[in-house]
Amino acid sequence: MKTNHSNTQNLKLVSKPRYKPRNRFFAGAILLLGLTSAPGSIAAGLAPVSDRQSPPINRLAADISPSQSISAHNKWVLSVAYSPDGRILASSGGDNKIELRSVSTNRVIRTLTGHREAVYGIAFSPDGQMLASGSADNTIKIWSVNTGELLQTLIGHDSTAWSVAFSPDSRVLASGGWDDTVKLWSVSTGQLIRTLNGHEDFARAVAFSPDGRILVSSSDDGTIKFWSASTGQLLRTLTGHKDLVRAIAFSPDGETLASGSHDGTIKLWSVSTGRELRSVVADEYMVLAVAFSPDGKTLASGSGKTIKLWSSRGYKEVASFSGHSNYVRTVAFSPDGGTIASGSYDGTIKFWSVPN
Repeated sequence: MKTNHSNTQNLKLVSKPRYKPRNRFFAGAILLLGLTSAPGSIAAGLAPVSDRQSPPINRLAADISPSQSISAHNKWVLSVAYSPDGRILASSGGDNKIELRSVSTNRVIRTLTGHREAVYGIAFSPDGQMLASGSADNTIKIWSVNTGELLQTLIGHDSTAWSVAFSPDSRVLASGGWDDTVKLWSVSTGQLIRTLNGHEDFARAVAFSPDGRILVSSSDDGTIKFWSASTGQLLRTLTGHKDLVRAIAFSPDGETLASGSHDGTIKLWSVSTGRELRSVVADEYMVLAVAFSPDGKTLASGSGKTIKLWSSRGYKEVASFSGHSNYVRTVAFSPDGGTIASGSYDGTIKFWSVPN
């Protein structure tokens, strides 16, 4: 039986009941309820949540401080995304709003309102003209980036629309929901194209391959599914994570898929064969976000209160960014690869300079 999540504003981290409870879930719940360590404790070198220390790691840069930090959305920052031209950073949060911020001035240039509950996922269209948002009000909205006009409201999910992703040609939008389904929508008409059934629990993340031929989804059922973007046919199901799979990202060349899970690992998969290429332990508790750099040489993860960078050669940790006082919910590389933006349940967005 599924847990009742009708109180979507609670923002608890949940998993499918078949998974055995672990202490990290209790720690995560404490963090999300605001019972965190004192401000500055991470910068002072205290270990988040657990007293167990990780072994020393050779890094290009360690414990890097953010170049900028701003408060946003009054509470949780749930998603951040750069526009394709790098001029705008969009963010969404628990205040039901989306903010478009000038990267050059760091000022909010437009606030998009219309959702009635928390906005969990946002995505720019590859042509930079539109922004999609998915919300706990069960709807998906498509906005004009230039004017802020609401272009479409997509209704079809029976529960929270958790994630959204545009196809490379900006013509199709994919969404993953807490009704266990993945849906494909026509961007121009707002009509539902098809519903993909197969997951046995929440569909957490969706992503199109760079060539647009494959749609990938991850779920609280612990699986990752590959679908034909044109027909909706299920092509492959990946298993290997021991807990819900929270985040996925394609490498820019489309050859590798990265996944982050509540089992604390990041896994790298061959897109062509579905074979697990590598698995690295990123955090004692959970990985909530993953993103490849534009050149594909670096993978960023949001794990615990820390952003970590991994070299795509062997996926060794090469840098660690500390500064958030609660879980890192979302990470995004700027299009030039020089900056990472991170959003957290601590209500801040932080900007980090990526070391060479």
